[in-house]
Amino acid sequence: MRFIMMIKANKDYEAGVPPDPKLLAAIGQYTQEMIKAGVVLATEGLMPSSKGARLRLSDGKLTVIDGPFTEAKELIGGFAIVKASSKKEAIELGSRFMMLHKEALGGKWEGECEIRQLSEYGPTE
Repeated sequence: MRFIMMIKANKDYEAGVPPDPKLLAAIGQYTQEMIKAGVVLATEGLMPSSKGARLRLSDGKLTVIDGPFTEAKELIGGFAIVKASSKKEAIELGSRFMMLHKEALGGKWEGECEIRQLSEYGPTE
């Protein structure tokens, strides 16, 4: 099974503040270990919403809305696509990832990671 883990953005992220180098090093090391183990299939950080756009189709009309978007807590800051044998295993992988943040940024860091199983409909490669 494949899962996507999406880390939520925060105010610093949306303001364009670069991630702490300690965090980047910890994530880099963890990611390389998981790639070698065949668990991580893809991973990427996203730019702040000010660099993005939303497309909305309503009543047959397409609207383009340029960022930034106001609700930072609902925005995704980055993602990883992982291979796991179960939802429980995906949660364990996500938990390790979240703990990297705590270890690199300190015990008061708060964040959220959403984990969703990817659909197996249609082509995957």
